[in-house]
Amino acid sequence: QVQLVESGGGSVQAGGSLRLSCAASPYTYKTKCMGWYRQAPGKEREAVAVINSGGIPSYSDSAKGRFTISKDNDNVKRTVYLEMNMLKPEDTAIYYCAAGGPRKCTVRAGQGDFAYWGQGTQVSVSS
Repeated sequence: QVQLVESGGGSVQAGGSLRLSCAASPYTYKTKCMGWYRQAPGKEREAVAVINSGGIPSYSDSAKGRFTISKDNDNVKRTVYLEMNMLKPEDTAIYYCAAGGPRKCTVRAGQGDFAYWGQGTQVSVSS
């Protein structure tokens, strides 16, 4: 069964923090590459951060130094996290959890390289 459920979105002021969570089904959690993408109004969906099955992360330039992606090391919680600090108004978007990505798990992977997607969670940052 394929399932990805995001949570943790919300509204914050610039400079604030949010932590997104993506709870995955057992099958989905075993995939080689999982991550977070986002889509702002009028813009294309873009990669934010991805992480491979070994826990090695890859970040977009806009996320480096501010966001941290991590995943549970056991097969019980099966959750991928995105810790977002120093948020900016330009971070406002719907954030999507993705799984089933390629073996070469980097942010260069296009959204078409991921097989499974969550419904998304809204993040709004006000100035």
